[in-house]
Amino acid sequence: MQRFAVVMAGGGGTRFWPLSRSSSPKQFLNLSGNDILINETIDRISKVIPKKNIFIVTNINQKEMIEKVLDEEIDRNNIIYEPIGRNTAACILYAALKIKKIHEDGIMCVFPSDHYIKDNEGFAEVINTCIEIAEKHDKLITIGINPTFPSTGYGYIKFDIDSSDKYEKKAYEVLEFVEKPSFDRAKAYIKSGNYLWNSGMFVWKIDTIIQNFNRFLPRIYNRFYSVYEYLWTDQEFEKIGEIYPSLQDISIDYGIMERADEVVVVPGDFGWNDVGSWDSLGAIFPPDDDGNIVKALHVGIDTRDCIIYGNNRLIATINVSDVIIAETEDAVLVCAKNRAQDVKKIVEILKERKLDKFI
Repeated sequence: MQRFAVVMAGGGGTRFWPLSRSSSPKQFLNLSGNDILINETIDRISKVIPKKNIFIVTNINQKEMIEKVLDEEIDRNNIIYEPIGRNTAACILYAALKIKKIHEDGIMCVFPSDHYIKDNEGFAEVINTCIEIAEKHDKLITIGINPTFPSTGYGYIKFDIDSSDKYEKKAYEVLEFVEKPSFDRAKAYIKSGNYLWNSGMFVWKIDTIIQNFNRFLPRIYNRFYSVYEYLWTDQEFEKIGEIYPSLQDISIDYGIMERADEVVVVPGDFGWNDVGSWDSLGAIFPPDDDGNIVKALHVGIDTRDCIIYGNNRLIATINVSDVIIAETEDAVLVCAKNRAQDVKKIVEILKERKLDKFI
């Protein structure tokens, strides 16, 4: 079967404010020093799936940016623009129907655009395994990451440890998807040996995921099929714009994966990190002798275990620890490291106060 990739690139990355903005969200940032995250994602995927079969789903507000910075080998006709954000379920069905209309069926691999992965060869091996299982067993497949510490920032996947014989010992049947746990519960998950981190990456046959939309999310399914004839025509965006406001704002996890029967997980161990917030930069940059991660012009005295990210100005610190300092041309963030997940709340306050130029 033909292989296709769908890269979800419509998010705002608000937990990386003030570096991530609505005009240049996280997936368009160069955090590693090599390339922007979305292009690193495309390069990684292209080891398994040809670039001509890679589709990007993003928001129409990011059209100018994505066409400017996206890998030049990606067909611009493969960029799918959502008129407004409606979470991951809607964007996945939209992409599945676009691919189906031209290619009928095939294997569809779904990836976030803004994750960081160290071992690209290991990643490719896992994706090939998922594709093999999707073709042979016709399952909905998710990729789980072998946990390396009791994270409270990730969701978990509980799996049936005795079910691997059905899948050549390469996959397990999923028993339960678990929300972000407390620290004690996360420790218990890791000790049990049958929990994985939820990576948000999926593999399935196109027809299989569409059938599951029909079963579990029939309102979204029916709304899309009401405009199916207009896909790949000049009227597509107009017709899509008419249905999008009425679509359920729901994730693929809640809408389908947690409810479907035929879900399996393939474990992965390829240096994955979702780089979801400032405190995850340690996955990309090693700390110095004082535990600081510094990407700035910085002078410090008694400064330990901090994250310091700057643009052009000198950042000087004295007697601080466990703090995030992020500076751009028009804004400065100072945040306790253990509150990194709350940075998105600052963006919500800026919206409420109509300080749009900072969003």
